Amino acid sequence: MGCTAVLFSLPPPSRFLHGKIIGVCVKLWDGIRFKLNSVSNSRLWIRLPTFFEIEGNTLEGVFRKRLTRFSAKVEVDGKIVECFLPNPGRLSELLFHGAKVVLKEVFASGRKTVYDIVGVYHGGVVVSVDSRLPNRLVYEALKNGDLPEFAGYTEIKPEQRYGCAKFDFLLEGFGLKPCLLEIKSCTLVRDGVAMFPDAPTERGTRHVLELAKALRDGYRATVLFVVQRGDAHMFKPNDDLDPKFGRALRIAAKDGVEVYAYTASFTGRRLVLGGKIGVVL
Repeated sequence: MGCTAVLFSLPPPSRFLHGKIIGVCVKLWDGIRFKLNSVSNSRLWIRLPTFFEIEGNTLEGVFRKRLTRFSAKVEVDGKIVECFLPNPGRLSELLFHGAKVVLKEVFASGRKTVYDIVGVYHGGVVVSVDSRLPNRLVYEALKNGDLPEFAGYTEIKPEQRYGCAKFDFLLEGFGLKPCLLEIKSCTLVRDGVAMFPDAPTERGTRHVLELAKALRDGYRATVLFVVQRGDAHMFKPNDDLDPKFGRALRIAAKDGVEVYAYTASFTGRRLVLGGKIGVVL
């Protein structure tokens, strides 16, 4: 008996369904990643780097003009549209007229804009400019045990207040001092040297001084700079732009506040934890 093949085509998935499919794929990948990272014996050790995946559709545009600290105009498919910029820094070395940027579509009630600016092509790398991503990346790295400086901490509590400041994480573990951890997003790199900040930051200065006070109350106090690009090999405070912050960081480090810096490469959809780099104070 013969067999007849029936050919048919399905319509492309809706934007909502497309996002759901991507979400399922990411969850499956995370499950595989967890299993692979759990495999350990004398002959095999597979360790995949921590990453944070951007959900939803992404596309490219051309930067035209900064409007406010959190908004800019970008050309998308020949049209000029206003976009949300999730980074209050100056970003003047990255966001200039004609720069190619990565946008993320965001559909939410109450929003005035459809796109977030999340990345910029610069000098052969894609730089993540979303200042919200480092916290999410570090949270994943802490859960995966990919930051050896914080080994042994089993409880991760986001957004913990101490003194006059709110810190990104409070870490706790059996037999260990409670650890306050502040994350700083860094995008400025010159000749391989990452620098923070790229705009004066009273909030950043207050954070490091409060960390120094926390030491006297029995806390372990740390600040971690996440350089959202892979072309840095060293970190230092940007004294030319904000000498108060640099001075505060040095005082805090002298008192015992631990200062670390890691790179993170950006693919346009995924921020991947890189390696630890040297800190010069």
